[in-house]
Amino acid sequence: MASVPEMTSSSSPENAKPVIRPIHYGDLEAVQQLTTETTDVDSNSCSLAFLHQLHKIRRWYGLLMFLRWFPNPCQYDFCIYVAEVLQQIRGLIKVSPFNRTRSTWRVEQVLVAADTPTQGNVSPTSEIGSGLLRHCFETIWEARTWLLEVNIHHKSTLALYRQNGFQPLAQLTYWAIAPQQLEKLATHEPDLPHLLPVSNADAQLLYQLDTASMPPLVRQVFDRHIHDFKTSFLHAFLDQMQQWLNQTEVVSVYVFEPQRKAAIGYFQVKLCRDGSRAHEAQLTVHPAYTYLYPELFAQMARVVHELPAQSLQLASADYQPEREEYLEQLGAQRIEHTLLMSRSVWHKLREAKPLEALQLSEVLQGLQPARTPIPSRMSWWESITKKPNAASSTNGSNSPSKSSNSTPQDGKSPAESSDNQN
Repeated sequence: MASVPEMTSSSSPENAKPVIRPIHYGDLEAVQQLTTETTDVDSNSCSLAFLHQLHKIRRWYGLLMFLRWFPNPCQYDFCIYVAEVLQQIRGLIKVSPFNRTRSTWRVEQVLVAADTPTQGNVSPTSEIGSGLLRHCFETIWEARTWLLEVNIHHKSTLALYRQNGFQPLAQLTYWAIAPQQLEKLATHEPDLPHLLPVSNADAQLLYQLDTASMPPLVRQVFDRHIHDFKTSFLHAFLDQMQQWLNQTEVVSVYVFEPQRKAAIGYFQVKLCRDGSRAHEAQLTVHPAYTYLYPELFAQMARVVHELPAQSLQLASADYQPEREEYLEQLGAQRIEHTLLMSRSVWHKLREAKPLEALQLSEVLQGLQPARTPIPSRMSWWESITKKPNAASSTNGSNSPSKSSNSTPQDGKSPAESSDNQN
């Protein structure tokens, strides 16, 4: 009778290691279920946005997979990895490039199933989440800096990022301006005589404004360049198609300062034409021209005034105190507090052997002779005795020249010249 093989510890659910791989079409249903469960537990706005993206991914999966094979604006829109444990999806991560050169990448979403079995004293969020992050760090070799944004109330997710080397970069606050406040702002006539639409020719001005509006550390992490503010023809065409499908419109303008020939303010408003969701705005103001806040907000209120009544949402950072002060005076509502975190791949490597453990013999090992020394005659005495002879010969050769130079031009000796003087 054949014996039944015993189940090893590696095949048990408690000791099974997650397998991290790119997402497949068959994983979409399990990923959607995982996202729905996580959204119900945490009420995460990022999970809601990702859940909305999954419906589009299921519809255009074949086209998105085809676009990943050559450079295009949608090449990295579907960069998702999943963690599989015993043929079950237990976690996922979604990343994307943050700038055009792809030197900085952004972690958009990290989800771990709540019912994942715990392995010892390690939580499933820590093990599976850390494995997903490390896989991206090792796979995406062109990324020098990683960036993410996390809600300050999600303690477990925040602890996961701190455990994997992410450090706080800035605190962000999201605001919502009610439609009644927007109507009140629209009655004010903005004093913006040099308000111009944005084009690719203004990329240099917008890059300078973006550089001046943030601290050096944030600017180094973002690593934006002039071409990050330009839009290619293909990208513009895809944006127009997406706006037509989603019933949205994007308005981008900036304020030009003619004396300094610089951009001192900029805003971009993503308008919702059917009134199904709030309008979204991005605002950049030069630190030396903070008096533009009332004028720019009045201009944005005029832009959304003719559309269905909806709130206007935008963000402010802790290094922009004037913006937060104006929004508080305006009566805007705080809707979310997040923490912007970053991690560099240039971390210090652990020493293979600590310096305290090195012995003196190991340090001096490189100074030992390669072979046994052979006794020989000392030649230093001969070199010393040759130096006086060389010096005397040198003085003898120079004496005739000196005597010839000391002789007067008339050819007489010094004694004869002295007798003639007497």
